[in-house]
Amino acid sequence: MKLGVILAGLAGLAVALYFIVHAGFASVVGAVASVGWSGFAILCLYSLALFAVLGAGWFALMPSQKFSRFVWGRIVRDAAGEVLPFSQIGGILIGVRALILRGVEAPVAFASCIVDVTTEMMAQIVFILIGIALFWARSASGLPAATISGIVFVLAGSLVFIVLQRRGLVLGEKLAERFLPAVARQTRAFREAVQEIYEHPMRLAASSAIHLAGWILSAGGTWLAVRLIGGRLDIADAIAVESILCALRSAAVIVPGALGVQEAGYAMLMPLFGLAPEVGLAVSLLKRAREIAIGAPVLLMWQGLEGRRAFAAPDA
Repeated sequence: MKLGVILAGLAGLAVALYFIVHAGFASVVGAVASVGWSGFAILCLYSLALFAVLGAGWFALMPSQKFSRFVWGRIVRDAAGEVLPFSQIGGILIGVRALILRGVEAPVAFASCIVDVTTEMMAQIVFILIGIALFWARSASGLPAATISGIVFVLAGSLVFIVLQRRGLVLGEKLAERFLPAVARQTRAFREAVQEIYEHPMRLAASSAIHLAGWILSAGGTWLAVRLIGGRLDIADAIAVESILCALRSAAVIVPGALGVQEAGYAMLMPLFGLAPEVGLAVSLLKRAREIAIGAPVLLMWQGLEGRRAFAAPDA
């Protein structure tokens, strides 16, 4: 693990602890405990249902494959990005690996994942813009300068990624053919797989629409957590909070699990809609507990599949 990622993680942990202590440790723990085991189980079931939607967004790009493969790949992808001390990019790579283990060819798995990330980014841009509009319509307070900077960074970065993606594939293939001819065949197959996906605009539109629904449903998870704690938050307000928070998380891509960024975001945004900071921190901690409760068993299952493959075909 790179030193920068370690330092970013430690800084994020310090920020999270600061906000929890500042809001009152007992108050935050009390808000979390008020949900109970039954409420926590509801949150986990809601998250599993959301994975089915996110997997559908990926599957829409490759409808010739099995739907269950993409749901599994998405669960592993998010579990690795949220539970393991990796950046979001590490989670994406592990998600692709999980798809390959389920029988999808490597170039197709990588290509579909890259395009899926692109359509999800496109949906995220729309979701953030919807959230900002709802925020300004329903909150009398303005967004902090740091939050605005994070949103601008994410929107600009997403647009650059989308524009340069296909051009970068051609350049990468030429470099591979010149310096790494043994890898060039895989690079060419990857580019051809990406191009084949882009030749079906209706699939791209369907994937983007499904991912937008997924983003809105993620806000529904925040609304549900607040209600289980005992607070009151309109679904439109939940969309406003979650859209701004997802922009902040994306801007803090180097921080493992957006540690500290998520806690600070909830603690600062919830009071703008009439809720105490400890409610926002409790929502954040519940989400992290849910990620571990789902992600840890999923990663163990993935490792089991990796081990079985290694023993079955050691030369591979």
